[in-house]
Amino acid sequence: MKEYEVIHEIFNQCPGNKTRDQFIEEIEIEETPEEWVRKKFKNEKEFRLERVEKEDGTLVIDVMTAMIHQRYTISEI
Repeated sequence: MKEYEVIHEIFNQCPGNKTRDQFIEEIEIEETPEEWVRKKFKNEKEFRLERVEKEDGTLVIDVMTAMIHQRYTISEI
């Protein structure tokens, strides 16, 4: 099992309101971080996932579902 720090951002799509919600947590998971994110959205009908791995090993996963943009920035601890 590996330990990760996750920064979860939910972007506000309303014009005129550019704030976003941010949540930071430490997690332990057996699967890959991408599988962990996919499990969170397994019941969504509309789901798009884009994955970018940075040079330092940080994984950035953007999820678009039901017109809501969410970003998970995941770093191994």
